[in-house]
Parts: sequence; structure tokens; C-alpha cells
Amino acid sequence: MEHQLITAADAVLIACRKRRWMVATAESCTGGMVAAALTEIAGSSDVVNRGYVTYTNEAKHEMIGVPMPLFEAVGAVSEDVARAMAQGARKTAGVDVACGITGVAGPGGGSPKKPVGLVHIAAASADQTIHEKCLFDGDRHAIRLAAAIKAMEMMLSLAE
Repeated sequence: MEHQLITAADAVLIACRKRRWMVATAESCTGGMVAAALTEIAGSSDVVNRGYVTYTNEAKHEMIGVPMPLFEAVGAVSEDVARAMAQGARKTAGVDVACGITGVAGPGGGSPKKPVGLVHIAAASADQTIHEKCLFDGDRHAIRLAAAIKAMEMMLSLAE
């Protein structure tokens, strides 16, 4: 699956180059995997602007402007926070497309309403923000990897 992540990253870079777009990432449960995959590819600096690892609510607020009341209202693992992360990263970095990823990678930390494997992913461009609620199977690594691949696919859909 790691190969699939690099393949997806390459597709994002190609699509963004064609449009002269720059990319940023805002990652919580993936801890920078999307940014790492993008920058694994030589020459990615013409597309990748920056990656935010916003693991805590405070980091999400301070680094990319996610409003603190949002966490109290809907929780960190939610559609609203994923959208705010993607939009905040895009705005703060001044880029054309960004992703926001927040979820429960496990093995602990899940609840009946927010089980292990639940990940909310958003991608934002100037024109639109898209969101997917995903429930991935597997261990922590598999969940994080699947979320990173999905985020790449979503950014690609906006860039194409």
C-alpha cells in the first residue's frame, strides 16, 4: 500500500504542475504522511508549499485557525473540523489546494460514536471544499496509510 501512496502523490504533483498549483497539508492522525509522500518525489518543491502536523486542538487553532468552539460543539474528529483544517491550511499557506485529515487511528481512543478507523478527510480549493467520512479497517499503520491515500485522491479530484 505504500507504493499506492507514492503513486497517488505523483499523480497529485503532475496535476498540480499542469495548473501551476501549490499544495499544503493539515494532518492530525496521519502525522505528516501526506506531506512526506509528496516530498518523497524528487522535484516536488515546485508544488509543495508546506505541511502542518496539527495533532492537538490547540495546534489546529493556532497554526491553521480552526475555531476553538468548534471542538466543543462537534469534536476534533468531525466533518466540520476536517473542512476547517483544509480551508485553514489553504488560506494560511496561501496555496491553491490543501487537505485536512482528522480521525481515530487506534488502537485505543475509539468510542461507540467515533470508533477506531473513523477518519474525516477534506480537500479545499478556491472553488470548493469536499469531504469524505471514512471507516478504515486494520491496525494503526493501515488506517493512517488508507487515510493518506484517500486525501491524495481527493486533492487530485480538485486539481484535475
